[in-house]
Amino acid sequence: MLKIGDLTLRSNLILAPMAGISDLPFRLLNRGFGCELAFVEMINVRSLGHKNKKTRKMLTRDKKDRPLGVQILGCEPEYILKGMDALSKNYEYDILDFNAACPVKKVTRRGEGAALLKEPKKLHEILKLIVKNSQAPVTVKIRTGWDSGSVNAKETALASQDAGVSAIFVHGRDKAQGYSGDVDYVSIKKVKDSVGIPVIASGNIFTREAARETMDKTGCDAALVARGALGNPWIFKGVSPSIEEIADVMERHFNSCVDFYDVKKAVKIFRKFFGWYAKGFSGVRQLRQKAYGARTKEDIMAAIKEFRCQKGVLVE
Repeated sequence: MLKIGDLTLRSNLILAPMAGISDLPFRLLNRGFGCELAFVEMINVRSLGHKNKKTRKMLTRDKKDRPLGVQILGCEPEYILKGMDALSKNYEYDILDFNAACPVKKVTRRGEGAALLKEPKKLHEILKLIVKNSQAPVTVKIRTGWDSGSVNAKETALASQDAGVSAIFVHGRDKAQGYSGDVDYVSIKKVKDSVGIPVIASGNIFTREAARETMDKTGCDAALVARGALGNPWIFKGVSPSIEEIADVMERHFNSCVDFYDVKKAVKIFRKFFGWYAKGFSGVRQLRQKAYGARTKEDIMAAIKEFRCQKGVLVE
């Protein structure tokens, strides 16, 4: 059992917020395979305060889409409070996560995301503000540091606990690494050993075996699944699917995208998912390229049908 504030979870695998990925169809699909806690994609607090149409769509939820986490991004207390107020008045959710980990330049140059790791006092004050005004348990996502010369995950975690957060997500790379290079399990373990609240490890969780190994190495309470769930909801079940099963899920996922968006947007979104579902199979390179060029619903369905008939084997 994993307890985050007043939320109790049976599963120790959590679906991460991923920009352009974690929409309602994606979350519901993964829940069908055993995912318990899922996050909507990262939301900038300024867009919440402005009642942005795209943001409202991102926050669309379903009665089956619980427990649900919302991850917010920002660095200005005024806009953070406005965004939280808009959230509490218009949406239901179970966890409020604050992003102090995003390494993308357009985010960090605004002083947001991982940039806050360079300003620990400011991050501490922001977290205290969020905890004080949140109706849901608050968590924070951090990295090991800004770069290899400023690894401060342990200190950041202790300050976050002092601010009142209920759990800490730790991506085991520094900002300079982005999403490449080795995961620093030692720094994650130092975080776990230093605090008395749940710690969830992140980084290179591509299989259930990798999740177990990460938790064994770090002592963490759970693992955060991000890229490991792309085209692979089976990670939550711990099973390996056949081509036939993958094709069935592709159809289901695509049709749910069509229902949620218009057909044109669903096709555009699903092209990348087709590539992820088919990744690692021999003999499908040309088919993946064909799917990337799909323009209609019929194009996607034809590609799925052709994939279903493949005799390729998993080579990765």
